[in-house]
Amino acid sequence: MSPPKPPASRAPLQSPTRREFLHQGTALGAGLLVATLPFGAHAAMPRTTLASTRSGRIRGTIEDGVHVFRGIPYGADTAPRRFQPARPEVPWQGVREATAYGAVAPQRGAEGPGCENCLFLNVWTPGLRDDAKRPVLVYIHGGGYNTGSCSDPLYDGGNLCRRGDVVVVTVNHRLNAFGYLYLGRLGGPELASSGNVGQLDLVQALQWVRQHAREFGGDPGNVTVFGQSGGGAKIATLMAMPAAAGLFHRAWTMSGQQVTAAGPRAATRRALRFLGALGFGPDDLPTLRTLPAERLLEASAAHDPSWVEDTTLYFGPVLDGTVLQRHPFWPDAPAQSAAVPMVIGNTRDETRALLGGDPANFTLCWDTLPARLEREQYVDLPVDQVIAEYRRLHPHYTPSEVFFAATTAGRSWRGAVEELEARARQAGADVAPTWAYQLDWASPLEPELGAFHTLDIALVFDNTGRAGARSGDGAGARRLAERMSEALLAFARSGNPNHAGIPAWPPYSLAHRETLLFDTETRLAHDPRGGERELWRRAPFVQRGTL
Repeated sequence: MSPPKPPASRAPLQSPTRREFLHQGTALGAGLLVATLPFGAHAAMPRTTLASTRSGRIRGTIEDGVHVFRGIPYGADTAPRRFQPARPEVPWQGVREATAYGAVAPQRGAEGPGCENCLFLNVWTPGLRDDAKRPVLVYIHGGGYNTGSCSDPLYDGGNLCRRGDVVVVTVNHRLNAFGYLYLGRLGGPELASSGNVGQLDLVQALQWVRQHAREFGGDPGNVTVFGQSGGGAKIATLMAMPAAAGLFHRAWTMSGQQVTAAGPRAATRRALRFLGALGFGPDDLPTLRTLPAERLLEASAAHDPSWVEDTTLYFGPVLDGTVLQRHPFWPDAPAQSAAVPMVIGNTRDETRALLGGDPANFTLCWDTLPARLEREQYVDLPVDQVIAEYRRLHPHYTPSEVFFAATTAGRSWRGAVEELEARARQAGADVAPTWAYQLDWASPLEPELGAFHTLDIALVFDNTGRAGARSGDGAGARRLAERMSEALLAFARSGNPNHAGIPAWPPYSLAHRETLLFDTETRLAHDPRGGERELWRRAPFVQRGTL
């Protein structure tokens, strides 16, 4: 559906009056307006800036030379269309304030309960309407497919704008049951896309970015999507979705892979489990679409029917035959994205954060290790063989070190290897290269966690000084942040992450498995952890939730 036309009564942007212009100074940039205040009061007033969108004008702020617009709607309230693709946002009259983050999606946990009117994005840009054709970087947040939002301080795009003269966009979208509950086999045609409406929200956001890039000084023909954990998995899924074709031109994923999607039978089984938690059956779908959101969040805590113990229902993209017509990276890399350059990264000790919340995992002995590893390794190999091979490869490892290394390699890292190999096997004149990296650096704030899951977020955003940055803001963290953020910026500009501050970084190949190791001394490695890779390839990799 095409976006609604702006109301006819909406006035174009007006030039500032002479008095307003005098208050601005000479360095406030295009689009800046300063309100008239009593004499002497304007010095303490936050500087503001105006932009036009398809649905009306918005007022943001200027922060250290960067125009910032928060909470811009890119879609309408999803509550009236629960489990269906969203409508465009409703136009407004006058100037809408865009100075605060929009509502987060409904979710359990620290950021919940959220709101179904959650389709908002945020923009940071060095300039407006200046035809600068800056690269546009769109960040998709993590939290799996269940939680998270784009309002975390670590996702602030200001430092990337100042370092690289780019436009940064962050996005909220529907999650958990609201975005990925597959009712296509239980309901009518209007619910055929229900298992992927969270992904369709991202498509709608990328369409908004393409339409508005020039207003915010960006190039609609040079859009990079980047994301961590669940954000990376969502990007991998977008690369196989026909609706997303052509909406982005580079892809950078961090500890987030989506090799296979949920099959329709498995997704339907989870939907029935979800309905059962509410005391409903398939005939109750009309009621399900009008229940209070809190009831749906409670039902999402039902136990998943998969073999994994003590986990709530899995939600993620569904192979529904319409929105998603193939698995994202199986049996091969998607042809529609072959021309999109890609960076696939991971951290060396992913699960020290994911599983480190249980103190018992740090005090395992050889007697207690097998049962704990059996529950968490995901790839189904004989546990005694896994332990024996790790003891051979790393004879100095303690039982807990074997546990964290094996769970990391058998879960997220194995998915990264699968995607890298699939991309490397693609052939043809129009196939773009893929680069691999691994973060080996350990934060001085939490050295016992090593290079843990999420550690690279603050480094890639160059936000080590922000609240919540577990990297700390020491000299080592700042040096690494410079290397990693410059690699992202180089990639956004040219499709190649190489820059003068790092060793030569060749694309990944099956012959050499080139991987850049970001550490105190960043270096290139060939097939790092090759012995572990050979161990885990003994069993096929199937993403959790597929079956």
